[in-house]
Amino acid sequence: MLAEMRIQGLGVIDDATLELDPGLTVLTGETGAGKTMVVTGLSLLGGGRAEASRVADGAARAVVEGRFTADAAAMAVADEVGADADDDGTLIAVRTVSADGRSRAHLGGRSVPVGVLGRLAEATLAVHGQNDQLRLLRPAEQRALLDRFAGESVGKPLERYREVRAEWQRLGAELVERRDGARRLAQEADLLRHGLTEITSVDPQPGEDTELVELGRRLAAADDLRETAAAAHAALVGAEETGESDMLGALALIGEARHRLAAADDPELTALDSRLGEALALLADVGAELTGYLDRLDADPERLAGVLSRQAELKALTRKYAADVDGVLAWADDARARLANLDTSDEALSALAARRDELAVELGEHAAAVTGARTKAALQLAEDTTAELRGLAMGDARLQVVVTPREAGPGAADALRVGRASLVAGADGVDEVELRLVAHAGAGPQPLHKGASGGELSRVMLALEVALAGADPVPTMVFDEVDAGVGGRAAVEIGRRLAKLAARHQVIVVTHLAQVAAYADRHLVVDKTVRGSGAARSSVRTLAEGERIAELARMLAGLDDTDTGRAHAEELLGAARAHREADRAAAPRNGAAKKSTRKKAPAGS
Repeated sequence: MLAEMRIQGLGVIDDATLELDPGLTVLTGETGAGKTMVVTGLSLLGGGRAEASRVADGAARAVVEGRFTADAAAMAVADEVGADADDDGTLIAVRTVSADGRSRAHLGGRSVPVGVLGRLAEATLAVHGQNDQLRLLRPAEQRALLDRFAGESVGKPLERYREVRAEWQRLGAELVERRDGARRLAQEADLLRHGLTEITSVDPQPGEDTELVELGRRLAAADDLRETAAAAHAALVGAEETGESDMLGALALIGEARHRLAAADDPELTALDSRLGEALALLADVGAELTGYLDRLDADPERLAGVLSRQAELKALTRKYAADVDGVLAWADDARARLANLDTSDEALSALAARRDELAVELGEHAAAVTGARTKAALQLAEDTTAELRGLAMGDARLQVVVTPREAGPGAADALRVGRASLVAGADGVDEVELRLVAHAGAGPQPLHKGASGGELSRVMLALEVALAGADPVPTMVFDEVDAGVGGRAAVEIGRRLAKLAARHQVIVVTHLAQVAAYADRHLVVDKTVRGSGAARSSVRTLAEGERIAELARMLAGLDDTDTGRAHAEELLGAARAHREADRAAAPRNGAAKKSTRKKAPAGS
């Protein structure tokens, strides 16, 4: 429930605070005084579109602040964004619109996206205006209204219907694609199979290419080292070790040099022999170490050749399918999955068609369940609304809520067999819903846009809202001049019905009819004053008893300063009080204040 609202810098309103009654609050004022700005403020508070043009001239920003009684639904929204209620249990929502059009929102002292205020409004506020009457003429809105009245009796089967319909449509589209693109799909399947065959024949393993690079580098380095060490060893040991008969090693050459020196008679030459002996011993040690090194060195030319060959095989795959082996394996997995869906054989197409047909039967059953629930709810809604119309000076009028199947034309894409009929399986079922009004005795039923005048349409809408009140959990209902085009006794009955509605909901009404304003629990008036600069500014105040009489007299005929006008206003106010007391006394007996057990339908139904 909205306990209080403050408006600053919005339109012609500089600063106004509206203290709202838990029952029926009416808002009145001269034409152009700024009543619309109050409704605009409510819209902004509910996350509505912000327009810089709404900011008052000379003001830096417009601010709308609302204090809500924090019920469970409101607190659920607040908890999701970490907002806190005040110590008195109320929740403060604020919407700010700057002169350049920028908008900010706060809830419970925390900055939040504007959409959060929209969700709060869905749980707490329902605003009805003359635009809603126009929307009520649309078939889709009429179906949505019936589903809202029906609640879960339609919502649950409709939810299941939508789930099955989505799968049925998916299979139907896939079947069409397979049949129409059979040649293209067959070519794609051949390419996929060829790729899989090539990959399977190579049988790459995850990460294999990386491992082979490292192994090849190690093996290639070992071979180079072996070649170097073997050449050095051959230079030392000569042909006997290397198998090259014409090659003498350093050891043999030094041995030959020693032999020749030892045979000489010259003491100077024989003295060199000992020094060659030392060199020979050193070279022999180096040769032995080279032999040991070659024995220890892990080199396998055949293995290296195998690694290089395997790398070439993998490279052929990575050139075609992916940048590395892991990518090639991922491509193969995707190809297998795609092939499973590219089966264009007659058996696969038959199996797909059979599954689609099975779903069509199931979908038809759910569609029939939705139709049955709607038809039952339509009878109840028509009965409840007609009863309300009798109390709105339309005693001979009757509302019919007609549920009819929407037949599918030849070749319709979403044609569905339900019973013996071929119907269009739309997102909201196979039904068309139309509200028809029998305006008076002897008249035939007519669609609302043909059979209802402006005043009658206002009353039909109000009657529907009263009928829907029990099914609607929103605690606060706002009506913006829904009594347009109505006067006389009909206006009195509208006021009386709004007062009855206020027994179960907080009701806020913007009205130009004194007959409606007389039923208020709290009467607010928008006053417009013109300043010395010529600028018009408005304020909102709560009327005391004497002020109410003057305002009602002004609304009746502009006679607020005459005894006749005041007497008429007092009489109207007294009659309204008598009606309210009688209605409240009768409520326990007639069950008028009982809440409906219908639950709200899921969103989107």
